Amino acid sequence: MTTTIRVLIADDQVMVRQGFTVLLNAEPDIEVVGQAVDGADAIAQVAELAPDVVLMDIRMPGVGGIEATRRLTEPAGVTVKVLVLTTFDLDEYVYEALRAGASGFLLKDASADELAHAVRVVAAGDALLAPNITKRLIGEFSRVTAAAPRAPLRDRVGDLTERETEVITLIAQGLSNAEIAARLVVAEQTVKTHVSRILFKLGLRDRTQAAVFAYETGLVRPSAS
Repeated sequence: MTTTIRVLIADDQVMVRQGFTVLLNAEPDIEVVGQAVDGADAIAQVAELAPDVVLMDIRMPGVGGIEATRRLTEPAGVTVKVLVLTTFDLDEYVYEALRAGASGFLLKDASADELAHAVRVVAAGDALLAPNITKRLIGEFSRVTAAAPRAPLRDRVGDLTERETEVITLIAQGLSNAEIAARLVVAEQTVKTHVSRILFKLGLRDRTQAAVFAYETGLVRPSAS
């Protein structure tokens, strides 16, 4: 039996909400359970409707997407995943949303297939990190913090084994578990175990936060390109 993914759409533009609702409800395994007009509304509806994924616009009046994402993902044991929406692939606010706890981001002009795929990816507990555009964004907006790693974060790197450090570095470069397994010549299940231990040791939610951590501690330096 297929589990239905429950989605809440938060955007101040009614046409965006309605358009995404039509596209997602056409998928057999996805159901839009609510629409929110801003961040505060999204927070209230998450508490009431318990969606699996929130499609969160970044720029909204009142409580914006970044603050709403932070409030939704900070509580211990939180299960809702946030997929931020943006019009621009290099929106400076997207990086802040990833730091706030978002599992990835999606351009508003994404196709129906890309939208459904993104929802499924984050609902499954993965991060939408694979596209080159995401790697470029993280690299671009972590340039300053990577050049001067934050001491409290850097201290936590010592909790990782040599292999775990290697794995988180490859995660930050956008490699999938299968690609990491091939690079390290180990089983994919072994990589999954390493990833789980990394997230547990560092108190991180997913691969996106692991990538941000790697940049902010200087484990990975943004490329010059």
